[in-house]
Amino acid sequence: MRGTTLGGGGPEVGVIGLGCMGMTHAYDMGAERDDATSIAVIHEAIDLGMTLIDTADVYGPHTNEELVGRALAIGGYRDRAVLATKVGLVDALGGKPSRTSPGAVKNGRPEYIRRSIDDSLRRLRTDHVDLYQLHRVDEEVPIEESFGAMAEAVAAGKVTRIGLSEVSVDEIKRAQAVHPVASVQSELSLWTRDALAEVVPYCEAQGIAFLPFSPLGRGFLAGRFASIDDLPADDFRRRLPRFQEETIAVNQAIVDRVRVIAERVGGTPAQVALAWVLAQGRYVVPIPGTKTPKYLADNAGAAGLVLKKSDLAELDALPTPAGTRY
Repeated sequence: MRGTTLGGGGPEVGVIGLGCMGMTHAYDMGAERDDATSIAVIHEAIDLGMTLIDTADVYGPHTNEELVGRALAIGGYRDRAVLATKVGLVDALGGKPSRTSPGAVKNGRPEYIRRSIDDSLRRLRTDHVDLYQLHRVDEEVPIEESFGAMAEAVAAGKVTRIGLSEVSVDEIKRAQAVHPVASVQSELSLWTRDALAEVVPYCEAQGIAFLPFSPLGRGFLAGRFASIDDLPADDFRRRLPRFQEETIAVNQAIVDRVRVIAERVGGTPAQVALAWVLAQGRYVVPIPGTKTPKYLADNAGAAGLVLKKSDLAELDALPTPAGTRY
């Protein structure tokens, strides 16, 4: 896979990374976990050049970091990976949920962050994390305090670089006043383009990596769901507005158009959707998630798909999806 860097001056990574959340969290939670296959997927991703491996302490909670740690401890894979994790969301039933992270509560207190990095390192079986990200800004804690605690982890050698997730340009600037911001992770796909207005251009100008999560619209843009009945009964996507029966039918028009373009360029719908995301900037590194080998190979193939300007223009003109993100 062709490579890029994690922002200006950052380590080399493949242009597509791997999001590990779905291996233990949120999607199809009633199914029996297949950790052996998930570990094989992580290994295959790195072998394919998808070296940015993304997890978070809240996924599970904790089980995702443990799984990633086990995978990377095998056969030298840790040295080949750029390992990213996150802090700042806490799984807490009965707490006040984050609008953008149902079921989780924000916690950006410095003392919590100082404790959490040590816990993450233990679960990940490593002495340092290559990228430590503030999962969400806690409105009750100034971002300068949260990011300052993360900067302490850099000074202590526990973390190499620090980044943010789901933030505004103003919040990025406030964090930059404390410590260099290596990355910003936010949702970006053919049906979620909010970040293109201000955040992606600012990151491009500043040499900050932009890491799109859900670049396949939580699997929808790959053409895998034509009805809410295609989703497992305990899958959290069933609660999302875009996956309701009345909206999912309307949103099929987007997938149908992507499928036509895919047939024309000799790719799959997933590859076209990812190739469009890759075209949004030098340091845009999408992290599609999968726990399935065939989908991993499909995603990796997007790195070699060439879209013409006319293809990109057609994708730019796709209709706005029915329903909000959350």
